[in-house]
Amino acid sequence: MLQRKTRHLRSRFAESLKDIEAAQRFRFACFHGGNSGLDADGFDALCRHVLIEDQETGALLCTFRLFELKDGAEIDQSYSAQFYDLTKLKARKSPLLEIGRFCISPEVSDPNILRMAWAEITRIVDAQSVELLFGCSSFHGTDASHHKEAFALLKERHLGPIHWMPEVKSPDVFEFARAPKLDEAIVKRGLKGLPPLLRSYLAMGGWVSDHAVVDPLMNTLHVFTGIEIANIPAVRKRLLRADTKSPGIGATTKANPVS
Repeated sequence: MLQRKTRHLRSRFAESLKDIEAAQRFRFACFHGGNSGLDADGFDALCRHVLIEDQETGALLCTFRLFELKDGAEIDQSYSAQFYDLTKLKARKSPLLEIGRFCISPEVSDPNILRMAWAEITRIVDAQSVELLFGCSSFHGTDASHHKEAFALLKERHLGPIHWMPEVKSPDVFEFARAPKLDEAIVKRGLKGLPPLLRSYLAMGGWVSDHAVVDPLMNTLHVFTGIEIANIPAVRKRLLRADTKSPGIGATTKANPVS
């Protein structure tokens, strides 16, 4: 059982269907608003779910799920493969880790939440010798014109290598080639318009697909995002691994997915 604590936060894997339902209810509130529903799909039973809670009140502050793949041959089983043709990634021979449904309470502003989340991901990456993190970064809404500056920035500075690049699969996409050319004003607005989690990925050397997928069900535009572990800046790696050794945080114990 994974359970770690800092002065006011604790992180753990979901251990029961009740835990997963709590994560689903929290996700619904974050993604859709309100507390009257569950954000659930068939991938929940395949993943490990991390819960970060307030140590004193038990309130859930952050959750995300992790889908571990032994190599690229399993990539079609991933959530991302619903939206992207990931054929090129099938050639990868090492473990991959998909991060999904990552959300933090909008009512809490505490950088330690994200730090703890990345500490947990780092432990799994090291323990499983993962070489690629991937997932779908989400922009709110389905109107691409609201995010054209951000897409222009991604097109010019953060596209992935052609030999790994996801191909179009979904019927409704916005191709970044249609985004405007960069100038100083577009760069400024584009940086401001990047979702915080995607900014975190890009700071680690992450790369993105050359198009966004329209997802009416989630009311988002998805952008495939990959992080090559080998390309994470050395300074950032040291910081990530330092957080895994913070006082009060113990060794990882692997938990099985709840079915």
